[in-house]
Amino acid sequence: MPAGIAARTDLAEARRRLASSDFLLVDVQLTDGADAGGRPVVTGLGLAAECPPWFGEAETPARAEFFGDRVALVVPAVDGGRVVHLHVLATDRHLIVVHRGPAEPAEPLERLYARLGEERPPDTVAVLFLLLHEALDTFRRAAVAALLAVEDLEDDMFDHRRPEQVYRLARLRRRAARLHHFLLPYLQATDEVFTRRLLNRGLPEERRRLATEFQHAGRLVLADVQTLQEGTRRAFSSYSSLVSGEQNGVINRLTIVSMIFLPLTFLTGYFGMNFSYLTDEIESRAIFWLLAVGLQAGVLVAALYVLHRTRLWRRLRDDEGPGDRS
Repeated sequence: MPAGIAARTDLAEARRRLASSDFLLVDVQLTDGADAGGRPVVTGLGLAAECPPWFGEAETPARAEFFGDRVALVVPAVDGGRVVHLHVLATDRHLIVVHRGPAEPAEPLERLYARLGEERPPDTVAVLFLLLHEALDTFRRAAVAALLAVEDLEDDMFDHRRPEQVYRLARLRRRAARLHHFLLPYLQATDEVFTRRLLNRGLPEERRRLATEFQHAGRLVLADVQTLQEGTRRAFSSYSSLVSGEQNGVINRLTIVSMIFLPLTFLTGYFGMNFSYLTDEIESRAIFWLLAVGLQAGVLVAALYVLHRTRLWRRLRDDEGPGDRS
């Protein structure tokens, strides 16, 4: 980075550096939307004529605007499990990054500082695209890590299903939705700006290549996030299938019990009726035990034989896992 300085400072010091340097990367740390005098961020930087009025303001969604010789963006990035927004202004002289949060720099800025010492980008535009790629990489790493967690959780479900797995899946699905919610509008805004710039024949070939590479990388990262969303939906479907399989096993067992006891219940009810034939003809104890015990034992044996010869018994036996059979 020729004659360049990378500095991380507050709003007042950033204004002094911007006024004295021709080429500067300034990382401005904010705690609120205005400086000590109650002025907006663009006024505190002394760049009210160059910056859009929303630059540096809190709760600004992802956006990108081109103003002829400069571009202003709100770049989302994943930092420590949360999504932060970096306000970036790139001109021929300056690259200004404004962000809020803890005292430590955001993850994409840390990686950017490390790359600046290795790659020596020639101008602010090259530094800008390095920062944009680092922000995209935070989404890619978050999506890949969450997808691996989903796959591990899905494997664990097939080994042993537990209720807390649903809670973990819900958190991963919400994380996938948040990543998609912040990334998609940002890529749509940058695609609109960069596509319009690519149509300009006066755009240098190197900048055209940087913009094209960024658009391609953005589509790949969006595909990773969408894969994560599909993975969470698949895991929920797998969990529902496991629950349905267990319910089917319970229903099969209840069916077997009903097939065994239904004939016995019928015999009990039949011989419990007080009509003349039973009370007059069945008088001896031997006939009573033959009908009360022998007939029911015969019906029980016949029911078990029928169950053993049908698919229901084999299906129940196949559905049982090794742990169930032991």
